[in-house]
Order: sequence, then structure tokens, then C-alpha cells
Amino acid sequence: MPDISLTTVVVLCLAALAAGWIDAVVGGGGLLLLPALLLGLPAGTSAASALGTNKAVAVVGTTGAAVTYARKAPVDVGTAVRIGLAALVGSSAGAFFAAGMSTDVLKPVIMVVLLAVAAFVILRPAFGTAPVPGPATRRQVLSAIGLAGLGIGFYDGLIGPGTGTFLVLTLTAVLHLDLVTASATAKIVNCCTNAGALAMFAWQGEVLWRLAALMAVFNLAGGMLGARTALKKGSGFVRIVLLTVVFALVANLAYEQWLA
Repeated sequence: MPDISLTTVVVLCLAALAAGWIDAVVGGGGLLLLPALLLGLPAGTSAASALGTNKAVAVVGTTGAAVTYARKAPVDVGTAVRIGLAALVGSSAGAFFAAGMSTDVLKPVIMVVLLAVAAFVILRPAFGTAPVPGPATRRQVLSAIGLAGLGIGFYDGLIGPGTGTFLVLTLTAVLHLDLVTASATAKIVNCCTNAGALAMFAWQGEVLWRLAALMAVFNLAGGMLGARTALKKGSGFVRIVLLTVVFALVANLAYEQWLA
């Protein structure tokens, strides 16, 4: 455990709880958890240690949410795992290219895309409120593997923020899922990408395990509570949280681009 005050530990645990809830409902919990770690850890702590600890915490909450969803939501686990494996490949490729690329040029593009997504969701009230009956076609599954798996996985490795939200939106659009089922499927995909990233950070010795274990308990509670909330409240509630997270992500990217 790094040398940090009890107050900071409590704040980090509460951030992990809230991040787990947000991430389970619609993705984007990292927007809260990672900045909290970067601010709360002692000066001199490497950014890689914050990233590694973040993944160690998030993988627990994401797994808890995925299990909770899988028990009650009509999730096609086989399809979700195939997309997850593709996302693991995509994120590895994204991380490889990130080493030699400035992501600043991409952030304005991502902001425009997010604002377009928000406008689409607002103007299409029926988006994600009810699934199309029947199983997904082979073409839809392959499209989801390409877009949600390889494409968003690559984005996750290259930039990262909002990956869960992008997954929910893409799975809803491509597989014609309702938002609750899309969130459930996204959690399984996130389990694959988080586990792969955590393995890499652990191999590099960049995980603060004792702090991560404590925060993971709260993140797990938040993730399971968030999944139950989404299942209980339905797609209309998820839609509201989705729009809130999208606008928060745009604000965060704008701050990093022009004010930080």
C-alpha cells in the first residue's frame, strides 16, 4: 500500500464504488476511477501504476456486473466472448501504435462523434428500447466482432476513455439489442479486455495490489448494484445515464485537449 492518508483511501474507495455503478449501467466508470487514482496517489507514482491499479480494480467490478447480468438478462455469452477475444487483439494493436502516435489529434474527432451519437439518441427516442425479435444473423455477429471487437478494442488500446459507452452504443446498433442487454454484453467484452491489460501491467510490476484489493471490494459492490439497477429500471433509465456519460466524456476530452 502506498503511503497515503486514510481520508484519501476512503475517497478512492467511494470513487471505486461510484465508478462500478456507472460502468455496470452504461460504461464509462474509468472517467471517474482513473482521475481519482491519478490525483490520490502520492507524487512520484508512475502513471503506469495508476493505470495498472485501475485495471486491477475495474476487472473485479466488471466481472461482478457481468455475472449479475448473465443470470437475469438474455445475453448470448458465446457471441459476447467472441467479440471480447477480438477486442483483446484490437486493444493490443492499439497499445502498440499508441507508443508512437500523438492522440491529441484524435480527441477532437472523438468529441464530434460523441456529440453526433448524443444527437442521434436524443432524436431517436426508440433507440435501444426494445430488441429486434430473433437471434442475430451471421452478418450482424461478424460486424459486431469487427466494429465492437477489433475497432473499439483498438480505440481502447490507443486512447481508452469511454470504451464501455462505445461498446453499448455499437452493440445496440449492430445487433439490435435493447440497451440493458447491450450493457450486459459489453460487460463480458470488457472482462476480456481488462484481463488482458491487467496481465500486461502485472507482468511489468505496475499494479499496487493492496490498494487495488481494497478498492476492488467497493467496485464489485458498485458493479453488482449497477447491474441490478439497470435490470430493474430498464432501457429508459439506461438511456438517461448513457446521455449523461456521453456529455461527461465530451467535457473530459475537451478539458484534456484545450485546458489541461
